Amino acid sequence: MSAPAATADATRGMSTREFFDEVRAGRLVVQRCAGCGALAVPPKVVCASCEGVSWSRVPLGGDGEVTSYTVIRVPPAQFAAQAPYVVTVARMVEGVSLLGRLTGVPVDAVRVGMPVRFVGSLANADPPVIAFRPR
Repeated sequence: MSAPAATADATRGMSTREFFDEVRAGRLVVQRCAGCGALAVPPKVVCASCEGVSWSRVPLGGDGEVTSYTVIRVPPAQFAAQAPYVVTVARMVEGVSLLGRLTGVPVDAVRVGMPVRFVGSLANADPPVIAFRPR
């Protein structure tokens, strides 16, 4: 007899599409390896730490800090009206890093170490773009 679908879904982890569906809904949900507890972002099939293949989904709190950033002054056409803007790598308190847009702060005020908070996806961004604001 096979396991219920909910159990199978919980152990298989999540797809990139499911990850971004959560981002669109304003939630930051990642995978945790059932074998070693490592977090995986973006979603993976095999754990990079222990080669496990069983996952659970866990929410992150949303707090982090800027570890790197760049100011985009000449963007792709779809973002031309938004330039200049900041793309940042934010290290979350849980230890994983995410790439996203930093909003709500002048580009010349951004600093490495700046505390940030995940706020969902940029409005009307397709594909979704992870967004952060200063805390």
